[in-house]
Amino acid sequence: MAISIRPRLSRAARSLVSPSPAQGLAAGLMLALCGAAFADTGKETVLPEVTATASGETAGLGLEQPASTGSRLRLTPLETPASVDLLEGEMIRARGDATLIEAAARAPGITQSGTSGGGALAARGFAGNTSVMRLYDGTRMYVSGGTVSFPFDPWMAERMEVLRGPASVLYGEGAIGGAINTVPKKPTRGAIVTEARVAYGSDDTWRTAFGSGGAVDEHWSYRFDVSRNHSDGYVDRGESDSLVVAAALRLDVSPALKLTLSHDYGKLEPMRYFGVPLIDGDLDSRLRDTNYNVADAKLRFRDNWTRLDLEWKPADEVVVRNQTYRLHSRRDWRNAEGYRYNPNGTITRSSFLLIGYSLEQVGNRLDSTWNGRLFGLDNQLVLGFDANRLRYQRDRNNGAAAQTLDAFAFNPGNFPGTLTNGELFKTRTDTLSVFMEDKLQLSQRWSLVGGLRWDRIEVDREGMRNASGADFDKTFTHTSGRIGAVFAATPALSFYGQYATAADPLTGVVNTTAQQSQFDLSTGEQAELGVKQRFDGGRGEWTFAGYWIRKEKLLIRDADDSNVYRQVGAQSSRGVELALAYAFTPALKLDANGTVLNARYDDFNEVAGGVVVSRSGRTPSGVPERAANLWLSWDFLPQWNAGLGARYVGTRYVDNANSAKVDAYTVVDATLSWQLRRDLRLSLFGYNLFDRHYAQTTYNGNSQWVLGRPRSVEVAANFSF
Repeated sequence: MAISIRPRLSRAARSLVSPSPAQGLAAGLMLALCGAAFADTGKETVLPEVTATASGETAGLGLEQPASTGSRLRLTPLETPASVDLLEGEMIRARGDATLIEAAARAPGITQSGTSGGGALAARGFAGNTSVMRLYDGTRMYVSGGTVSFPFDPWMAERMEVLRGPASVLYGEGAIGGAINTVPKKPTRGAIVTEARVAYGSDDTWRTAFGSGGAVDEHWSYRFDVSRNHSDGYVDRGESDSLVVAAALRLDVSPALKLTLSHDYGKLEPMRYFGVPLIDGDLDSRLRDTNYNVADAKLRFRDNWTRLDLEWKPADEVVVRNQTYRLHSRRDWRNAEGYRYNPNGTITRSSFLLIGYSLEQVGNRLDSTWNGRLFGLDNQLVLGFDANRLRYQRDRNNGAAAQTLDAFAFNPGNFPGTLTNGELFKTRTDTLSVFMEDKLQLSQRWSLVGGLRWDRIEVDREGMRNASGADFDKTFTHTSGRIGAVFAATPALSFYGQYATAADPLTGVVNTTAQQSQFDLSTGEQAELGVKQRFDGGRGEWTFAGYWIRKEKLLIRDADDSNVYRQVGAQSSRGVELALAYAFTPALKLDANGTVLNARYDDFNEVAGGVVVSRSGRTPSGVPERAANLWLSWDFLPQWNAGLGARYVGTRYVDNANSAKVDAYTVVDATLSWQLRRDLRLSLFGYNLFDRHYAQTTYNGNSQWVLGRPRSVEVAANFSF
């Protein structure tokens, strides 16, 4: 059916398992001495401090910038036998992406599949936070309650690094589809620079931000950022609010030793919105702005992240890095999330969920890198370990009777007072990982890059209520690896191939139930071939990758009893990805990427209606098999820039049987900026210019759509001092 919806303008009128820091430093000294013993001191090799320089629209694909996400050796993408993309923070902000999830979805092969519960991504045929890992400054954010809520604000990002394909060899179980690493702004040794931003737009949206950083003297430098955002939202009662504060202090004890103490705080209260029901399979314009959640709904996330980083260079050939960290997250839900339309003009509202949980993650990561010679050949090697302890407690209550309400004269009401929260279970999870990675330069053109990782995960669960299931203590172990080769045909052209193995958690290790603990981790493997090139004197960069991924031992819910799990069969994905960045002239630049894939269940049976039904050959739900992004930037006058972007997401199925699907969509955005003075830039952002109505994700099969942002605008002023 055809839908016509008016533009929405302003609504202003509406006990640590890892070693102690001292022990970690001692272990680092041992590794460093080992490295010094085997290094070739005759080879003059310096590992410089890696400092990314934001270059706005000229960053291209970043093929020659060192990236830590695709390799712990900090190889450039040209040197890495994997698909790695760099998104500069300045470029993200110039394009107007409101969240880091939106920014990541502009990378090749990455699409957004998230909801109000913190957001999620899909990559290479695999969707969700347990298959596309989220990292902050190289440290993984463990999934709890299916949610990862931090980091979320682009203001804090120096850059984002996107690794596509299995990343277990680098970060442990999980990430069979890829890993997204947000690298925050950090203290630098340059002059102090201060910046600020103020923005206002549709739906009474306002944003303010402030940042400052630089060197205080020859030893001390700092970085401080704060950002606050608020919006009334594009649906009824769609308010959202966020606050981020980040501070870091760096001490250069000597040219060889640096210490950095950092703390980040994030408060996120996203829209309490879970979509609208379809009528006869279509979106009805009369429901477009309606929020069927309860009036006193709650979504509230709090994250505190403290880190102490040490970097020590005892010799030119050796670098020791250690990070001791603590993350505490508190998340709360109080919502009615299920809505079904009835032929008599009413809706049935259900899925009343009252959830709260607390997650503390304390750990230590140590690695030592050295350059030397092996069998007479140049060699780079990193060895290290990562250990942490997770303490997780979950409260939950649900089960209130469904409600029948008028769909068009809707009175939201409140959450049922008969439901009160109570402790459901708590877990303690200890993880220990040992890893290594090596690059052997076989010749001037050929290099081998390989890695191994061993993980041990012990989950100890204590049920607080009978309904929570039996207590258990389960240990999972897994070894993953990667071997790849790079052929540098020229300094600007590389061909590569790799084979990698991986493991995926059952549902997220801290959420493992007694029944799920009877199963093994899901396992996976990938083969990939690709080419990367800088061309036309550095004006252009392009990459091409072809891959095959297979995942086995899938964990699914029984179709007849959602409390029963089964481990079945396998799924696979094969596809190609192409990315291009090119400057036609110094004033006209293009960034474009696209992916085509074939994702399938290879061996998949589920029970429905008491009958075993084969889903082999079907496409996994929530996975688009076509996606593309384009961004064109044009400096059409001195001090003036215009940007035009398009995001295409292909058709997605909503269930394992592929009985229904969500149509493909294309969203077009635009920007206009004017550098009024050296210290002042004014910008205009237009989102979803053609007011496309699309489902960002779905609930309850295909009966409920969570709609994306309609047409909207924002104006912003950026100041520098």
